[in-house]
Amino acid sequence: MRDFDYRSRNDFTVRYEEREVQLSHLKAIDFYVSYFMEGPVGHTFLSFMFDNVPPLTISIETRPEIGEGFAPIASMFKQFELIYVVGTERDLVGVRTNHRNEPTYLYRLNSSAGDARRLLLVYLERINQLADHPEFYHLLTNSCTINIVRYANAAGRGGRLDIRHLLNGLIDSYLYQSGRINTDVSFDELRQRSLINLAAQAADGAPDFSERIRASLPPR
Repeated sequence: MRDFDYRSRNDFTVRYEEREVQLSHLKAIDFYVSYFMEGPVGHTFLSFMFDNVPPLTISIETRPEIGEGFAPIASMFKQFELIYVVGTERDLVGVRTNHRNEPTYLYRLNSSAGDARRLLLVYLERINQLADHPEFYHLLTNSCTINIVRYANAAGRGGRLDIRHLLNGLIDSYLYQSGRINTDVSFDELRQRSLINLAAQAADGAPDFSERIRASLPPR
């Protein structure tokens, strides 16, 4: 697992750790949406929530080379390798909220423990496949959100393809309208409470980072 210690977005101490987890302790999934800039396109990733260890976060990304930045159109022409980053929230969330200044929203999915366990196994199988057979990232067919939907389908999700799976900056409205996140409050209120940047900045580097960024969220 990646657990870098960041001083800025480009200045960090490289740190990895090994962790053993038990599926029987996996209880839920949380869903993140972050934005390079607010709009119809963002980045989505998941945290798998255990009752005895900190969350396990997996982000499906491009692997940029030195001096290379992401370009959406170029991503459709085999310009960027696909990579799955497995890490801590303090790293994968904190670098976005605290050092890249990306607006980041956290939503608690109402999936069952069984759904969460099946989905994590699908993820791990794909990670192992990718190690043996590398692939290119593709904005429309092999991206973060399209793969999340594809793996959720493999784990038993019911539902059709929605335009918001492609325009993934709008994915939280899809989650709300399909009843996959809390609907006891209005969508506008939920979205406002789900913006975690200030909480993440206040918790920067803290051992209870994951707990503190969830303090203002409504229940699952």
